[in-house]
Amino acid sequence: MTQRPEFYRFHNGDKAALPFSPAEYDARLSILRGTMAQLGVTACVFTSMHNIAYYSGFLYCTFGRPYGLVVTASDCVTVSAGIDAGQPWRRCHGDNITYTDWQRDNFWRAILSVTGTGQVIGCEDDHLTLQASGKLDAFLAPARRVAVNEATMRQRMHKSPAEIALIREGARIADVGGFAIKDAIREGVREIDVAMAGRDAMETEIARAFPDAEYRDTWVWFQSGPNTDGAHNPVTSRVLKRGDILSLNTFPMISGYYTALERTLFVEEVDAASLAVWEANVACHDFGMSLLRPGLSCSAITHRINGFLEERQLLQYRTFGYGHSFGLLSHYYGREAGLELREDIDTVLEPGMVISMEPMLTLPAGTPGAGGYREHDILVITEDGAEGITRYPYGPGFNVI
Repeated sequence: MTQRPEFYRFHNGDKAALPFSPAEYDARLSILRGTMAQLGVTACVFTSMHNIAYYSGFLYCTFGRPYGLVVTASDCVTVSAGIDAGQPWRRCHGDNITYTDWQRDNFWRAILSVTGTGQVIGCEDDHLTLQASGKLDAFLAPARRVAVNEATMRQRMHKSPAEIALIREGARIADVGGFAIKDAIREGVREIDVAMAGRDAMETEIARAFPDAEYRDTWVWFQSGPNTDGAHNPVTSRVLKRGDILSLNTFPMISGYYTALERTLFVEEVDAASLAVWEANVACHDFGMSLLRPGLSCSAITHRINGFLEERQLLQYRTFGYGHSFGLLSHYYGREAGLELREDIDTVLEPGMVISMEPMLTLPAGTPGAGGYREHDILVITEDGAEGITRYPYGPGFNVI
């Protein structure tokens, strides 16, 4: 009878080109290991898509199975399911172990083979489920557990030059999608048809610009009329009508790195009440971008923008924060919640951070100018200010289609 292993190494084919160089991943791991030494952590066990991708380059697709990355003082080992065969090894920096489905919890047995028992284990308290937390304790029997998710988030908030170069390309490709959407807008077409035009244009350009990448998850949220009231409302088959307010949102995903372009538009004409709100939000957008510079805190910037809107009697229509960090995130995973323009975030902006400015005003149905107004630019914090890397124009002069 064939012996069925609990886990094994299936290093099939050759290592593929990753989003970043081996030196980039080594530099990230070096910073992490310094943090581990400070915290007295022997091994980190990562389970989130964003941290596994950040430190190894591998972006998993869970499909009901657990995935992990173990980092020790000397090792960097991804742990993946047998259904993926050799792809995780080809697409990761370091080693890979494949666990089998032959018996339950082989994932944790594979993790244990790297960590051993009785160690000080760093883990992600914001990602481990109650079940996974119990399994970690049962199999690894840690001497102590240390939450490292806050420290890793802080590390990811500071972008390397290589990351900023990739984000620049993402912003450029988001613009490509925006212009394709603009060309597709006309009275009588459906939201879904416009969205597909933008998505196809971006995916074509990503494949051209990144021939060695894996392609996944690029998407568009294109909303019209009452569907513009929420920033994350999905696409529908609603047909565009003359005078409709529109919200253009393009999201190219390049090796797990998210960028975005978001713009307010109107079909053929814009009424006076809507124009007044739109122009006020554009002015708010300009004011907000002028505040993004090193040394200012997220909360201080937020309060100043609040004052700008309150003077215009529009603050009551603000629905969420004014911007957020960029990097490894999407609608499925990730968030650098410590770098968000909100009242309760006191993080101080520093050179190398990447952040959006995206004020949104939502006026309810029945109100003159009803709809959701949002502009969104990506900015890189520099030594003495911020550099905008979004190029698609905003405002009524370009976006009444």
